[in-house]
Amino acid sequence: MVQPGDRVALVGRNGSGKSTLMKVMAGLVEPDAGQRALPPGIHVGYMEQEPTMQGFATLGDFASSRLDPAEAWRVEAVAEGLQFDLAADPATASGGERRRAALAKLLAEAPELMLLDEPTNHLDISAIAWLENELTTTRTAYVLISHDRTFLRNLTRATLWIDRGQVRRQEKGFDAFEDWRDAVWDEEDTQRHKLDRKIKAEGRWAVEGISARRKRNQGRLRALAAMREDRASMVRRQGTAAMDLEAGARSGKRVIEARNISKSYGGRVIVAPFSLRVQRSERVAFVGPNGAGKTTLLRMLTGLEAPDTGEVVLGTNLEMAVFDQTRAQLDPEMSLWDSLTGTPEMRVSGAADQVMVRGQPRHVVGYLKDFLFTEAQARAPVRSLSGGEKARLLLARIMARQSNLLVLDEPTNDLDLETLDLMQDLLGDYDGTVLLVSHDRDFLDRVATTTLAFEGGGRVIAYAGGWSDYQAQRTEAPPVTPARSEAPQPARTRTSGPAASSLSFTERHRLESLPAEIARLEAEIFKLETLLADPGLFSREPVKFAKATEALTARQKALSLAEDEWLALEERAGA
Repeated sequence: MVQPGDRVALVGRNGSGKSTLMKVMAGLVEPDAGQRALPPGIHVGYMEQEPTMQGFATLGDFASSRLDPAEAWRVEAVAEGLQFDLAADPATASGGERRRAALAKLLAEAPELMLLDEPTNHLDISAIAWLENELTTTRTAYVLISHDRTFLRNLTRATLWIDRGQVRRQEKGFDAFEDWRDAVWDEEDTQRHKLDRKIKAEGRWAVEGISARRKRNQGRLRALAAMREDRASMVRRQGTAAMDLEAGARSGKRVIEARNISKSYGGRVIVAPFSLRVQRSERVAFVGPNGAGKTTLLRMLTGLEAPDTGEVVLGTNLEMAVFDQTRAQLDPEMSLWDSLTGTPEMRVSGAADQVMVRGQPRHVVGYLKDFLFTEAQARAPVRSLSGGEKARLLLARIMARQSNLLVLDEPTNDLDLETLDLMQDLLGDYDGTVLLVSHDRDFLDRVATTTLAFEGGGRVIAYAGGWSDYQAQRTEAPPVTPARSEAPQPARTRTSGPAASSLSFTERHRLESLPAEIARLEAEIFKLETLLADPGLFSREPVKFAKATEALTARQKALSLAEDEWLALEERAGA
């Protein structure tokens, strides 16, 4: 039941039925049993994941189709906040633009209950912040499906949880969900263990002692049969995907060095002159508005697109794996089976039912099961999959090969919370380097060691840490930047004027880049010290403890060397 003014998070695993339940709430799908009751005069608005816009000439026509012409200003106001073009043709508009138009339609119509299915997918962080503000101030009740933890935590006051066909409700927001879920599962495990022990004891009694007390103990036998039926009817929880990442041969210490690169299209500056050095094992996040140039910079840094000026030098022994946000690597008409066996690097010669996974042959169905696909889905077409399932299939292809440079362009879209948790752990243990584009603030905080922020006019500025660190540094101090143009000089450096003439060009560049490197190392050391402060980490995850200890020692040594180098160069520059 949804009450007036409710702010509800609807959560559950991919494929658990969240979207189906929401469609039942919207009256678009009839339930097999029970009924949907709606008070008179209540209007329900539904924003689906993939809106259809056939018959409309523009996105604005679609968004205002149910409004009185005098209220068209509502759509214009939302379009300004979500930053999309009302005059765009739906046939050529991107998925993100179509989703924004559907969101504008829902908000402008102002129903008494809003049902939003993944509203933040394909929205950039500024649009997500605008939507958050709108939903914070509205009096309208709403139900949200989202993978964005920060979005759910900031907005919800109650939680609906779909788990193995059962819907539970808690009168607390998403912030309390994971503790609630774990408590429910712990209680289930306890009850299952107790029942197993009782069945075992009663079964032993039935075998050893029933012959002498056959008549008077029929009730006890019936109770044993009932317990066995109860145990058999318990629905086991779906396991976590058995995803795994394996780094190949170690790359060189310097993975990428960009020297004064820039890019413009049609007179518009996409990336102003910019320099960056990415070291092995860094996790570099790219944040900024849609269309700012994140993917363009990513392609330049990985050698897939040439810069207009400057150069990019890639390190040695790189093995790159790419996750494409458009899922273009997946053919919608191919089956899941063929999507894996037809991939050249996964094909096993002479074995149609085998795929090569990190150098070892695996049966294709067994490998698909690692990513929570059923045997029945193996021959189904890719187009039949949900967004989250398509993301898992693409991850299956990427994770089958060894790599030491992961390029992840919007990998978090559509994934459920458990899979996001697993991906975070995998990236934390990954020995290679990660370049990541994402609008998921919580995921950025958990993964990123450096954040590259697009701050207008083509300026790209580097900050140590993830999203929250970036926000804090923006408000507390001048940003540290490796950019050479249209950007403030980094704090702690003096490279202009006669005083700097005693340094060579290379030394000046090194002096400019060291503050960012020092800040990054300090942030990484803080995160590692926080991780190692967990007293149970060693006994629970000894391998992770050993890797974290080794990484902490290496970063402390690197920090000491970097600080000594900066001090020596600074003294020479001021001499």
